[in-house]
Amino acid sequence: MKILGIGNAIIDVICKVEESFITKNNLTKGTMKLIFDDTEFKKILANLRIEKTVSGGSVANSIVGLSQLKNDVGFIGKISHDDFGKKYEDGLKEENVKYFYEKKRENLPTGTCLILITPDSERTMCTFLGIAGKINENDVDENIIKKSELIFLEGYLWDEGEPKKAFEKAIKNSNKVAMSLSDLFCVERHKQNFFKLVKEQLDLTFANENEIMTLINTKNFNDVITFAKEIKKHIVITRGNKGAISIFGDRIVEVNAYKNLSIKDLTGAGDLFAAGYLHGFVNELSTEQCLEKGTELSSKVIQQIGARL
Repeated sequence: MKILGIGNAIIDVICKVEESFITKNNLTKGTMKLIFDDTEFKKILANLRIEKTVSGGSVANSIVGLSQLKNDVGFIGKISHDDFGKKYEDGLKEENVKYFYEKKRENLPTGTCLILITPDSERTMCTFLGIAGKINENDVDENIIKKSELIFLEGYLWDEGEPKKAFEKAIKNSNKVAMSLSDLFCVERHKQNFFKLVKEQLDLTFANENEIMTLINTKNFNDVITFAKEIKKHIVITRGNKGAISIFGDRIVEVNAYKNLSIKDLTGAGDLFAAGYLHGFVNELSTEQCLEKGTELSSKVIQQIGARL
């Protein structure tokens, strides 16, 4: 198998909202908020009109994108034996993704993410992880990991306790490992652990400009380039309308962003960028071709509603 993704198995519930909804619910636009209280989650959901429901999760979105590019891929993510769990599993199978998890009846439901899209196309997420956040090392099959050329992890999944053990087991048994820092919230919450992962354990790191600059405590992007050169690790950074850049040792490659797009929803831009880049990476394309494929896919997905092409 080319790539095995390990991440949060989350059902995306996509809704259009006004700016006032974000303010009223004390949300920070453009970020992801974890909601731990089922009552709070249901309260927010009750005031929304649902546009679309689709099985999602950051790494799962990337894996589906890779499957659509005809790569042999699989996914591990924890769901419950409920309606959303069945929809989730069916959604992956329809996209020819091998799903390596046997769902059980759990005390917690399948995870859900509210994706709130404001008129400026920015997305703000409220995530109730449910059973997805309870992944443990027993859910991660080391034999499947060893048979994969590369494993792809998400920062959203990392947490102290059982998820951390699952992460460590996956990395220990991998041939190559890539990870997305996922979100500014994740970087701020787990900065010390993420810094160690990027510096010592990951072969390939995906981040946006704000995430990587926050990780190394700088406001100057040149410091990011210096940092990447010093640790001699492969870091790929998306920079919005400034394009994207790959840094690996002294080799720096940049591509421009696409212009004049009809942007409808920024959800999934980073996920599909990673899919395009990883497609090139595992198929031994040049770094410039990897960046171009990532930019192509992310440009397509933001011109539609939802995180999958």
